[in-house]
Amino acid sequence: MAAAMNGVFQKSLQENIKKCKLLMVGAGGIGCELLKNLVLTGFNDIELIDLDTIDVSNLNRQFLFRKEHVGKSKAEVAKESAQRFNPSANIVAHHSSIFNSEFGLDFFKQFTIVLNALDNRAARNHVNRMCLAADVPLVESGTAGYLGQVTVIKKGLTECYECQPKPTQKTFPGCTIRNTPSEPIHCVVWAKHLFNQLFGENDPDEDVSPDTEDPELAAEAGKAALAADANSDAIGGITRKSTRAWALETDYNAHKIFNKLFRDDIKYLLSMETLWRKRRPPQPLDYDNLPGKGETVNSSVMRDQRVWSVQECADVFTQCLEALKADLAARGEEGILIWDKDDQHAMDFVACVANIRAHVFGIPLQSRFGIKSMAGNIIPAIATTNAIIAGVIVMESLKILAGNISKCKQVYLNRVPNNRKRLLVPCVLDLPNPKCYVCSAKPECTVVLNTTKTTVRAFQDKVLKGHLNMIAPDVEIDDGKGTIIISSEEGETEENNDKFLSDFAIGNNTRLKCDDFLQNYNLNITVAHVEKLDEEKEFEVVGDLSDFHPKESTSTTAANGGDDADDLILMESEDTAVTETTQTGRKRLAEPHDDDDGQLVKKKRLLDVGGSGDVVEIS
Repeated sequence: MAAAMNGVFQKSLQENIKKCKLLMVGAGGIGCELLKNLVLTGFNDIELIDLDTIDVSNLNRQFLFRKEHVGKSKAEVAKESAQRFNPSANIVAHHSSIFNSEFGLDFFKQFTIVLNALDNRAARNHVNRMCLAADVPLVESGTAGYLGQVTVIKKGLTECYECQPKPTQKTFPGCTIRNTPSEPIHCVVWAKHLFNQLFGENDPDEDVSPDTEDPELAAEAGKAALAADANSDAIGGITRKSTRAWALETDYNAHKIFNKLFRDDIKYLLSMETLWRKRRPPQPLDYDNLPGKGETVNSSVMRDQRVWSVQECADVFTQCLEALKADLAARGEEGILIWDKDDQHAMDFVACVANIRAHVFGIPLQSRFGIKSMAGNIIPAIATTNAIIAGVIVMESLKILAGNISKCKQVYLNRVPNNRKRLLVPCVLDLPNPKCYVCSAKPECTVVLNTTKTTVRAFQDKVLKGHLNMIAPDVEIDDGKGTIIISSEEGETEENNDKFLSDFAIGNNTRLKCDDFLQNYNLNITVAHVEKLDEEKEFEVVGDLSDFHPKESTSTTAANGGDDADDLILMESEDTAVTETTQTGRKRLAEPHDDDDGQLVKKKRLLDVGGSGDVVEIS
């Protein structure tokens, strides 16, 4: 091992490597390369956390795994494989989630450095907050195809992972998904929603039925359809009810479900005449008379690479319903399925359903591989990129151990060399954002929403947990009374969930004190009440109210799906609680009431790619 060889490192660094206790989070593409590098460098005290298991698709780039390891814990197998390089290395593997309460503040405080090799933003946010609370240096990393990035985060010295806004995943208006898809991605989103409606956790926001509240259905538009719905509550002889309930009644009969989704619901949409004045109207399909029936499948092209015919999609649809129905039944009465791009039947279901809907609306059909890329926000993984980034992580870690954290850099890996013939471009680490709602001295932000239409449950799930990435939030109204509207203690405030914020006298300029004991994180929120936000947003989080700039008018072109599909790609890494007693002096549980000045924008590095001036930032 390098650290055991005199002359490789300075004596002091050599000793620091041997004494260093490392935490590595993630054992996927970057993680496998990183763990191998660590043990070969001479790090002897490593703890590794990963909840995932090994899939066949991992084997082409995660070189610590072999075919016989499929289905086993990534963390456990990575440990065993790495110890073959250095049998004396003490590696502790945790097949667990980084969000588990056992990995709290005291756990993080025992490490010299934390290294992230994660595949999702929520986990990155969580580790970022835990390292800030424990005051432990964090080396963050990510890859996307041929691109990569490594940065060092240290409390008070550098900006944290959440100092600057990250690109959000592209979302589409519900009426576009349900009524007027115009791009393949719209059909893919609809197909994933259908999977959840039939087999997963039911979410009313993901209803796949035609949207009778489409904003284009003003005045007389859709009058006949709405009247028919009000009078008979039936379409094509099928009662309009919960998709899951109706599917269960049919015993997941493929013929009936297909004809409801792609014939009866489409006929219902066609009755909304205003929708089709400037659009190509959809064409209903019948299960017994589909295009491609009797055609021979081209077996010379791989199944994932060729575009399936509509008939083939219907056949796959039938097979998937049977397989998924059996899987759901095996999970018990309250069981649900979670969509996973690496689950064959789940992926096949989304692929065939998305293509059938695309055919109905005259949208080009896609291969299963193309749909998987869209459905999983996947950028093809490159093993060499992972290896380079893993090497850079170790180099930055060595600077920290040598006491030279001021010399650490944010390093970008380009697709092609820049004008200086460099693939790796180091940049100076940015200082903390003084308005960061995570690492500033007094974290605070403003949440703009309609308090009369936002429930406590929606505020907790979508704002606190969804956007602000809290795990177990407690919320107290800063009203001098210690009024609690949300508690992380199970059952303590459940009766508040379906009440509106305005029921607790929460309105414009109300201050909320939020804390998450699991993350040792406190945040003050100022509520700004507005009647309506632009682009069908439910809320907006800004640094302060001066950062909120609503549009004066809304473009009507978005209704036809004119957005650039390239915005859909997420630059993530290559793959994808116990609460404590409050010390805030709370007085009572809540009961409903009776009666720099702009947000800083991330400076993107110019990577002079062959003179093209590409600007690339990987989050």
